[in-house]
Amino acid sequence: MITQAFTEIIPGLELTALLNILAGVGLASLRIGSFFLASPLFGYKIIPLQVRVVVAFATSFLIFSTIPIPNILELAGLKIVLVIFQELVIGVSSGLILKIFFSSAELAGEKIAASTGLSFAGLVDPESGAQTPVVSQIFSFFMLLTFLSLNGHLLVIAILLESYKVLPIGSNGFNLQIIKLGIDAGGLMFKFGALIMLPVVVGITLLNVVIGVVTRSAPSLNLFSFGFPITMMSAFFLLYLCTNTIGGNFNSVSEVAIDYVARLIEGL
Repeated sequence: MITQAFTEIIPGLELTALLNILAGVGLASLRIGSFFLASPLFGYKIIPLQVRVVVAFATSFLIFSTIPIPNILELAGLKIVLVIFQELVIGVSSGLILKIFFSSAELAGEKIAASTGLSFAGLVDPESGAQTPVVSQIFSFFMLLTFLSLNGHLLVIAILLESYKVLPIGSNGFNLQIIKLGIDAGGLMFKFGALIMLPVVVGITLLNVVIGVVTRSAPSLNLFSFGFPITMMSAFFLLYLCTNTIGGNFNSVSEVAIDYVARLIEGL
């Protein structure tokens, strides 16, 4: 078990011990590095892969002397493969749970854009490579800003570092209940997506009823030239009125996402 700091073990270090340290740092970087790659904040494609790898290794060097690292020689053979797979599963699962909750903002934005005619204004999403509505992009940035303002990124990293104490590197197996957490998170994604878009969609639905009554009573009015501009302008007005409500829902999404990551780590 390697528990000494670098400053204590570097003098007179032998080559085998150096290789053991480097391998230990590599093992320590797997869990947090896979989390950085899978999470919605640290895993954005606009951040170069080299930067994410450097950040993962830098974090591993910082925590190397504070977490239990097994002797690499004892993990030779098939056991090292199982340990690497276990570390990757823990990191990727934590990142994907965050990503599932963040997707509720994108889902709400797409449904609002589809119901208000704003889906024509689309941009190519650098993450998925597909064209997404501008409203969905705005909601994604809004969600990210809310998460950062709550120091969610620091809390999640702290929870992930705590996971090294809950399930140290090289421990035998982990609880498969994390699969159920992923399924529950998927259900909550649709729930929060509905809560976020509900005020705007209900307002647009009532407006469409009014437009339908007006066009029915005055058939000479052109629905496309009369209804679409009013719907789009009303959508911006409703988004303005519902900003506090949407922000409160994003706050709830952030808190539940952090709680689910903590539950995943506790259940290991």
